[in-house]
Amino acid sequence: MNENSLVINLEPELQKQAEAICEDMGFSLAIACTIFCKALVRTRSIPFTIQASDPFWSETNQKHLKESIKQLDEGRGQEHELIEA
Repeated sequence: MNENSLVINLEPELQKQAEAICEDMGFSLAIACTIFCKALVRTRSIPFTIQASDPFWSETNQKHLKESIKQLDEGRGQEHELIEA
């Protein structure tokens, strides 16, 4: 390995998926990493938005939804009129 090399450990499935997407775009995963690094240096920021996942799928919300479904299944639900905007 020379001084200009970089080793990145990826999960095998993630690497396979990323390589396939890059191949569809006509370049290698190594070139995609170079593009990322050049944008990082040029903008001095991560070149894409990083955000938490959709709160709908959070463990807390899913627990609440399951409890609500259970209540409906037990006939303890309450019907509300639809609000139309």
